[in-house]
Amino acid sequence: MLVALLAPAAVAQTSTTTTDTSSKFFAASLAFGMAAAAAGYALGQSGSAAIAAVVEKPEVRTSALVFVALAEAIAIYGFVMAIIILGQTG
Repeated sequence: MLVALLAPAAVAQTSTTTTDTSSKFFAASLAFGMAAAAAGYALGQSGSAAIAAVVEKPEVRTSALVFVALAEAIAIYGFVMAIIILGQTG
């Protein structure tokens, strides 16, 4: 009798935990996926502009490299956010 009373509570708790875990995985994948897509777009735009600028004026190579690195940082931020989302408890 006691098992019959406690079993539904255990099942409900397990399904809630599964839903919470799947929501975390979905949120983490969405955060990283969108950041990676945005970084790819930004890298394509800034990279092509940087190459064009360096061809015309070689002394702007350092500043062009900085802009390309900023575009790459977007993907790193998304990766960090995914780790933070997955690391949350509760």
